[in-house]
Order: sequence, then structure tokens, then C-alpha cells
Amino acid sequence: MKSPHAMRLLTLAALACLAGSSALAQQDGGYPYVGLSGGKSTPQFNEPAMANSLHTPGVTTSTLTEDKRGKSFKLFGGYQFNRNIGLEAGYFDLGQFGFSSTTAPAGTLNGTMKVHGFNLDLVGTMPLTDRLSALARVGAQYAKTNDRFTGTGAAAGSTQSRSERGTNLKYGAGLQYEVSPSMWLRGEVERYRIADGVGRDGHVNAATLSLVFPFGRSAAPAPRPLAAAYVAPPPPAPAPVMAPPPPPVVVVTPPAPPAPPVRRRVSFSAESLFGFDKSELRPEGRSALDKFAQDLAGSQYDVISVEGHTDRLGSTAYNQKLSMQRAEAVKGYLVSSGRVDAAKVSAQGKGEMAPVTKPEDCKGNKPNPKLIACLQPDRRVDIEVVGTR
Repeated sequence: MKSPHAMRLLTLAALACLAGSSALAQQDGGYPYVGLSGGKSTPQFNEPAMANSLHTPGVTTSTLTEDKRGKSFKLFGGYQFNRNIGLEAGYFDLGQFGFSSTTAPAGTLNGTMKVHGFNLDLVGTMPLTDRLSALARVGAQYAKTNDRFTGTGAAAGSTQSRSERGTNLKYGAGLQYEVSPSMWLRGEVERYRIADGVGRDGHVNAATLSLVFPFGRSAAPAPRPLAAAYVAPPPPAPAPVMAPPPPPVVVVTPPAPPAPPVRRRVSFSAESLFGFDKSELRPEGRSALDKFAQDLAGSQYDVISVEGHTDRLGSTAYNQKLSMQRAEAVKGYLVSSGRVDAAKVSAQGKGEMAPVTKPEDCKGNKPNPKLIACLQPDRRVDIEVVGTR
């Protein structure tokens, strides 16, 4: 039952997560949370074998009725390192279970078991939608099982109290729904490996519903307004110069110079087009690009350039790849919607090479909510249109 290495292994894994979390750029994480849960628990112990092990020689169990309905609750706190990994510790009480039996020769034996303890878990989160995520957890738990056995008649000698302590693994899975940035709702099923108090191993399954309250978690930044560069109108053509009569002079007016090409540059914030650290267009992003394409209707244009930009967090290679993927996604949508000629559109990833912010305005290189929000203007997609109205 006892597994002294379980807690050591989980602690090493937690330290690895702490070391690796600083290398993850543009992730939703870096904040603590607390929570509480309640639900039902069901034991899986061998009660008949437990009862027989307590009898004195010559006494056997004739009938046995089990009580497998328990109420469980848990208080916990944790830290979310990034969007996918968190570390959680808590106190759990798996409730009370028991059995009632009759013996031959005549007698009765009743038993009750109570289980409680502490746990330390690694919690993995996989987003399914903007608000719904799947959860999986594995961890170590230190549990104490308190047993109380009372006997009458032939089983009177079986009256006693016992307890068992031990550390072992636990695991579970469930779903999490983000009600708001400051409250989550979880539904989970967990399995605890527990000793029954008389030297045998068993399990307790718990199905719970939890309320989780994150601290210091900022909401997604508002989309940046679209900004179009001002283009000055072409200069007026010079007025014709008439020579005085006589003698008559034929004045040839030179043709007006061709108007310079009109340039229009529109900047979209990355958060208004894509999910956090993603390159797939969100419904809101497609709507913004549809509005941009409608504004181009009736225009004569020669070239449309799409440029993707990221902030400085993360590696240069990763940021270059992400910016190129986002530029290609915007280009692909404009072409696939049938509004833009594919031959006139180009896509380019600039990575972190053309920031809008200044180093003195956004200090530091370690990801945290404040720095991520400050660098938000650098995460963008710029579209430049060259042509004439």
C-alpha cells in the first residue's frame, strides 16, 4: 500500500513544470486559484474478507450487508503555470462506509470506515472551445483510514478499532467550464487507492462538482480599432497659359501627370483575429476580414501585402513561424471567400522584428500578465493595399 517514491516523483515533475513554464510564450497562465468541491464517493473494498479476518476461530460470517454510499468533499488550491499545466494541493474527506453482518454461531459484527487525507496533483487542461476544457490529473495522496468494529454474541471478541496510513497514487478526469475570468465550474471523477485498515488494498471512487476561483487573471484585451493611413490627394493640374494676341499662338497644354498610386494600410490586433497563441481564424476575425473585403469593393488595386507580427516573448524561430502562419491564414481566407484575386495577394511573417512598443515602455522578458498586456500592440496583422479608387 505505502509508496514512499510516489510523492518524490510528483515533486520532481512539478519542479520540471516550473522550470519549463518560463519558456512558454503567449500563454494564458501564471496565476493562483482556490476551490471547493462536494459529491458522492463509492468504496471498492472486500468487506466479506475483512469481516472473516476479524473473527475468532470457529466463527464465520453467514450474511453481510454493505453500505457503499458516502459523501465526499475537498478544499484545494493551486497554481496555473500556463494554459495547459497546473499544480494543485488539497485536503479531501471521502466520507464514511460500513457493513453489517450476522455470524454462526449466533452473533453480529458491524464495521465503519472513514477516509481522509491530503493530495498533490499535476492537472492537465486541453481547451475544447473558448470556455470548455477537458481535464486530466495524476498525483500522490496521503490518506488515513479509521476503522471501528463492534461485535455481539459469538462475534463479541471482534470489537476493536484500527487505522491505516499510507501514500499512493491517485488519478482522475473531467470537464471544466469558464463561467467568467474569475470563476470556473468543474465536474470530475477521481480514483483513490486506499488501505482498508486491516492490511488489504482497495479503491474509493469520487464523483464531484467544484467551484474554482482564479486570482489576478486578466480578461482578454479588447480588439484594437482599425486604423487607415491618410493619403494626400494628388496636386491639381496646372492651368493653361494663353499667349496674348496678335500674332496668334497655338498653346499646347501638356497632359496632367498620372496620379500616384493610393496606399491604404490597415492593422488588426492578433487577439481580434485569432485565439491566444493560435493561427486559426476565430468567427470574430472572419467577420472583421469580411468588413475589410467589403470596403475594397469597387476599388482598383494592384497589390495587397499581408504581414504578420508577434511580440518579443518566446524564441525568434517560434515567433517567425507563428507570424507567417497567421499571415497565410488571413491571405487564405481573403482568397477563399472569393473577394480577392489570389495573384495580387502576398503574405509575409515579420516575427518580432518590427515592434510598435518601446523597450523602456514594456520592461522585462519573463512572461507575466502585466508584460503580456503591455506588448499587446506588437501582436498584429498589417494589410497594405496599393492601387486606385
